Amino acid sequence: MAANYDSINNAARQHSPYGSGDPYYAQSSGYITPHNPPKKTTSPWVKFGIPVAVLIIAAAVLGGVLGSRAHDKSAANSNAAAASSAVSAKNEIGRFATATDSQYMLPLYPMTTNTAAFTVPTFLSTNNAELAWPQDPFQPSNPSPDQVRTDRPRLIAPAFKWAALPNLIPNDPYLSGWNATIFENATQYFNLPPVVYVMDGGNGILDPAREIKQRVKAFSYCYRMTNDTKWLNRTWLELQNAAGNLTGGWGPANYTKWNPTHFLDTAELTAAYAIGYDWLYDSWTADQKSQIMYTMIEYGLNNGITAYNDANDPLYFGWWRNNTEGNWNCVCNNGLTMGALAILGDDTSGIAQQLLGMTVQNALENCALAVSNDGTWAETANYWYFGTTGHAEMAASLESATGSTYELLDVNPNFYRTGLYHMYVTGPGSLFNYGDCGPNKYSTTANSIMFYGQHYNQPQYQLFQRDQADSADPWNMFWYNPAVSGAFWDGLPLDHSFDNSTDQWAAMRSSWTDENALYVAMKAGTLQGHQTHNDLDCGDFVVDALGVRWFGELGSGDYLSEGYFSNDEQDSQRWLYYRKMTEGQNTILVGQANQNVLAAPTVQYDSSGTAQGSSTVMDVPNNSTAYFVANLASAYFNTTSFSRGVHLINGRTQVLIQDEITASASVMWRAHTNATVTIGNNGQTATLTIGSQSVDVQLLNPPAGAQFTTMEPVRFSTDPPTPPGWEDQPNPGVTVLAISLPAGTYTLEVLINPNWPGSSASSFVTPSSVPLGQWSLTSHP
Repeated sequence: MAANYDSINNAARQHSPYGSGDPYYAQSSGYITPHNPPKKTTSPWVKFGIPVAVLIIAAAVLGGVLGSRAHDKSAANSNAAAASSAVSAKNEIGRFATATDSQYMLPLYPMTTNTAAFTVPTFLSTNNAELAWPQDPFQPSNPSPDQVRTDRPRLIAPAFKWAALPNLIPNDPYLSGWNATIFENATQYFNLPPVVYVMDGGNGILDPAREIKQRVKAFSYCYRMTNDTKWLNRTWLELQNAAGNLTGGWGPANYTKWNPTHFLDTAELTAAYAIGYDWLYDSWTADQKSQIMYTMIEYGLNNGITAYNDANDPLYFGWWRNNTEGNWNCVCNNGLTMGALAILGDDTSGIAQQLLGMTVQNALENCALAVSNDGTWAETANYWYFGTTGHAEMAASLESATGSTYELLDVNPNFYRTGLYHMYVTGPGSLFNYGDCGPNKYSTTANSIMFYGQHYNQPQYQLFQRDQADSADPWNMFWYNPAVSGAFWDGLPLDHSFDNSTDQWAAMRSSWTDENALYVAMKAGTLQGHQTHNDLDCGDFVVDALGVRWFGELGSGDYLSEGYFSNDEQDSQRWLYYRKMTEGQNTILVGQANQNVLAAPTVQYDSSGTAQGSSTVMDVPNNSTAYFVANLASAYFNTTSFSRGVHLINGRTQVLIQDEITASASVMWRAHTNATVTIGNNGQTATLTIGSQSVDVQLLNPPAGAQFTTMEPVRFSTDPPTPPGWEDQPNPGVTVLAISLPAGTYTLEVLINPNWPGSSASSFVTPSSVPLGQWSLTSHP
């Protein structure tokens, strides 16, 4: 344990605009795809498979109209019959996903052309107690944040839902499986010692705080489901530990115990205490409740009041002022809100009521605006997890405790689109993980879209998330609507463009349900306005095929590196690190220099609009296609013109990446891969191999001197030095496929041909050379 916490915090603060560190300090190792991918295996979370023999279910059982709740009397009778049939059908089918990919932890679906089981997403209208939640009896006519329901629990899972849950679990394979997994996880936590206090210079005590929150959720859930006091006692032990009341203490012996200088830590621990206090309220003794409340106020809520009132202390106000529309605002306001709601009425100090008068309005002005008007989370796809978790927990807690979300879900009219963002940013080879995207923390899931799916009447969100490996969480036991039916992919377009000027990106694929599908994503967007979590990466792309990510991202650097979070200006020290520099991205490099941070790209996109049907086997029409073109000239110095386009061709079996550039400095095409690269045909082709799979990359109509070469993923010797004492992270196993040319005017056409099973040279086409300005849905075969 460090002797001087303040010195550690002060040393770390200079590296982050928010205090010490950030929520994803565990940076990426440069991993894209291993050379020998592990075999696909059945995950322990899959409790129920899909016997093909029982996939003979009438379409009416799982049918419905997307987004429609209206019905007349005859429709109501039909829905009742459908709901009754759905109960038995669910148990016969089990979970749609039969396994999970052990490499990417994404669900694997059975390949079947049966269309009866997988139908249009819908919420069935039913009062069947074995299938649907009853209505909440708490319906205040004039909700107020400081007027809470009289029964407990208040937070997320009111008593009426706990009473209904035992009837729902045995009739729904998802609830049944999650319930079993939660108990398994809780048992593992139970057998571990209390969470150890570990101060990470860049991340504070955020990881221990998150783990405590996870444990308290699991232990509290198990106690309420069983009344077994071992879970109650184990929750108490964990709470006592974080209060510093066990032998040896826990952190500093003053108000900074929960590290308020890195307020995420304080917020997550406050949320943990709120859950334990509220969910187990009727089982704690008066003395225990008093101790829990005192600890929460002393180390959590009091620091929240200080944060809001001390306008001169930059350690505190950064997350709630200065238009911090991102994960910090959501997580911090959520923790304080949950804590205040939990003790409201018991708290005689007035602090709970005072905080609720601050957090809700501030979250409306900041957290709720973190989603762009196209649904994108501007901080990157990985920070989406942390931000939406805080947002959903806060909205759900306010709704269950007071009867309203106070527009937290609706003040941003496009917030509902963020579920779509998450679905499209997820490829068969994991996320399009541009910018700061390290390993996802187990405590921040995508289960927010389960909550959003219900509120926004988007059943496809729930259907998508329920098969994911992170779905087995106590929140989903209450956010999931068992009356949801259908398949998320039925009627879902394969392509989507997100066109907000800050984000600008598109995703295109050949299937939603085939792990071996082709997936291509490319981005443009501004290089500022991402809370210093972006890279200098206009034109960046990823490619998945054959169950492998062939071109991918290096992810986060070391969050403790000097100047890593300094700013997003052109001369920022952040842009000295390889993973953040333009040369560390899958794009064009001009003059071996970083892109211009004032970039303002414009984009064009079109798609054949191909949507997947109800079958998990996607039969792609030959004329099915999509393309995305970005004018990136503003992103470069020494460049007169530059546009990049990506086009899916030949029935979505091949990818064409085309660049048209005029530059007065050297030009270098770069893409990062973990594959073994073999250059052939005098540099005109490159074969990428990972395990038993391979992809051929071909340079079409090459300009004079253009040929593929390979390079190491390291900074150029001519690059400005990194700050003294700081070095780049290594990127082991990564190769840069490159094309180097002197200054000039060029068209580079790179064709990517995955070697699909059963394909041959005759299976591929060589597209005509078409200028980007003339690209269309029919310009290529």
